[in-house]
Amino acid sequence: MRHVMAFDVSKGKSSVVVYDPNQHCQYEGELTHTQAGFGSLNERICALREQAGRLPAIVFEATGVYSHPLEAFLQENGFPYSRLNPLEAKIQTAAMRRQKTDVSDAHELAKSQFRIRRPDTYVQEAYFEQMRALGRYYEDIGKEITQHTNRLHAFLQLSFPLLETVCTTNSVLFLNIVQRYPHPNALLGIADEELRDAIKRATPKRLSTQEAERKAERLRTAAKNAYAAIGPEDVRCQHLKQYAKRLLELRSQKNEVVRQMVELSKDHVAFQVLKSFPGIGDTTAVLLIAELGDIRRFRNAKQLNAYAGIDIRRHQSGKLQRPDRINKRGNKRLRKILYTMVMNMLSLRAKTQNTIVDYYDQLKKQPNGKPHQVAVIACVNKFLKVAFHLIQHGLLYQYEAGKAS
Repeated sequence: MRHVMAFDVSKGKSSVVVYDPNQHCQYEGELTHTQAGFGSLNERICALREQAGRLPAIVFEATGVYSHPLEAFLQENGFPYSRLNPLEAKIQTAAMRRQKTDVSDAHELAKSQFRIRRPDTYVQEAYFEQMRALGRYYEDIGKEITQHTNRLHAFLQLSFPLLETVCTTNSVLFLNIVQRYPHPNALLGIADEELRDAIKRATPKRLSTQEAERKAERLRTAAKNAYAAIGPEDVRCQHLKQYAKRLLELRSQKNEVVRQMVELSKDHVAFQVLKSFPGIGDTTAVLLIAELGDIRRFRNAKQLNAYAGIDIRRHQSGKLQRPDRINKRGNKRLRKILYTMVMNMLSLRAKTQNTIVDYYDQLKKQPNGKPHQVAVIACVNKFLKVAFHLIQHGLLYQYEAGKAS
């Protein structure tokens, strides 16, 4: 057995302990996450390597952004480590009686290292870290879009409620119309030709003159019939214009994030493999990579299922037998993307051939057909198995080959 170095990480600092192979504590102290702090840590690790002839086993619990400086230091210096997720650390260090302090947590992690031979954490390429960061930024933009859309809808019900009947509410045309005409009174005194031309300029699509005139007529009718609860000078009309402008900016940012992710991924095997599945486009492919990371770190498809949180949880005690459910302990973002992906595949069943869709139809066959949700999760399971195999071997998806297997 070798020396063990364990950390309990908090904001800007870590409690650190070192145990010798005989499970005696040799050192207990505090590490500051600074150049000087990591410099002294490097000296201590190198001294242990010289003393024992090998690097110590390094273990710590992931604590969000606070553990990233420590992890970056270990990676830059080539020191292998074991990073535990909080649930894993809690289960592995559980005791009948124990104190809860930063130092005691570090001691418990070190002691558990002698009982549990933990594998070193797989260090992914920088590409996957960049994809994860972009994927999370894409999600943040999506949340902000939802918030602004809800606010815009609420204010629109006060100023111009019938405007939502003129065109699709998530279109560029709609948002530009809201900016230009946030209140029915804004249309007063505007000639038909001017309104028609304004509508043609408000969309990137090439609207015909006839189509623009029809939309102008619908907008004019909506303005005549709408009953505004606030006046045209109300500050909420200005807020409406600002929300519409911000939504256009956010949509542009979202598209730019996808463009960056596609540009980073275009030469990667995983991107090419995922894109070869019917129903998976650029956006879905890059978002899957962002959440899956380097699929080579999984030893088998079962580990991949557990990471996604779709592995089965069974509950049986005596005569009690509850229905099987998925664990949901894995990556919830990944589950959401996978669920949407399967629904996209099902919607394209008439245009494409897909073994995942065939499997869904097989599960839904009567008289003992599975419920929709159960069948979709089963399809997610099948997709992960197929994708795992194809990415590991660098093969593109082929319907006939998948059908034969």
